[in-house]
Amino acid sequence: MKALNFMLAFVGGAAIGLAAGILFAPEKGDILRTRIAEALRKRGIRLSKADMSQLVDEIAEEFEKKDNEANE
Repeated sequence: MKALNFMLAFVGGAAIGLAAGILFAPEKGDILRTRIAEALRKRGIRLSKADMSQLVDEIAEEFEKKDNEANE
C-alpha cells in the first residue's frame, strides 16, 4: 500500500510540475502532448503506449480547459 501511495504522490507531483511549466509556456495540442509524454518518461514513469497516450490526452485536455478559462 505504501508503494501505491508513493507512486500516486510521485505522479501527482509530476502533474503539478507539468502544470506549472505549461501554464508559463502554453503550446498547441500536438506539441503539448509530445512534451508531456517526454516529461513523464524523463521522470521514470513507464506506461504502455496506450496508457501513456491516454494519460497525456487527459492532462492536455485539462490544461487546454484551464487555458481557455483563463483567456475568457
